[in-house]
Amino acid sequence: MLVSRMEREERETPASEVEEMSGRADVTLDRDTMNPFLILAGDQRGVGRRQEWTSLPDTPERFDTEPCVLGSQAFAAGRHHWEVEVAEAGDWWAVGVAQESVRRKGVLSFTPQEGIWAVGQWFGQYYAFTEPDWTPLHLTCLPRAIQVCLDLTDGRVAFADAENEAPIFAFCLAPCSGERLRPWLWVGMDSWLKLCP
Repeated sequence: MLVSRMEREERETPASEVEEMSGRADVTLDRDTMNPFLILAGDQRGVGRRQEWTSLPDTPERFDTEPCVLGSQAFAAGRHHWEVEVAEAGDWWAVGVAQESVRRKGVLSFTPQEGIWAVGQWFGQYYAFTEPDWTPLHLTCLPRAIQVCLDLTDGRVAFADAENEAPIFAFCLAPCSGERLRPWLWVGMDSWLKLCP
C-alpha cells in the first residue's frame, strides 16, 4: 500500500516535535517546571497561586523563587499562536515566551536580556517587560484573553487582544542561536491564568 509523504512524516514525527509545524498551538503547561507555590488544573491548561509552598522535588527544571511555569511545547521554527485567558488574573501576572534555557533559580527580571519576552499587569498597570525600563501600555479596553503570536520566521513575538485582535505590543527577537522557545506564565497572588484549548 502506498503511503503519502505527509502521512509518513506525521507517523515519523515524535509527539514532542509536532509543534515545530506552523499554526495554532495546542499548549499545555509543564508540571516539572512549575514553582511550588503554583497549582495546575487537571488538564494542565490552568494555573493558580497557592497561599502555601508545596513540597516538590527541587530539580534543575523547576522555578524555585518566581511563581513561573513553562509550556510543555517548545518551538524552533515557523509561526505559532495561542491564547491565555486573563479575566481572573488579578493585578499581578505576565504572559509570554521564554528561551528553553531561561534561568530557573533565583529572582528574574522578565526581560529579553533574561530570555523572556512578555506583557502583563503590575499593580493595575499594563506593561511590556522591556529593558532597561518597562514600557507602560495604554489599552482602550482590558482584554479578557491575550493572543501570543510567536513568529520564528521573521523573528518577533506579538501580543493582541484575543477577542478583537487589537495589537498590544510586539518584540523583535534577538537571534537565539537556534534555541527553542516555550510559552511562559508568571502568576501573582490571587491570580488564575488559563490556556485556551
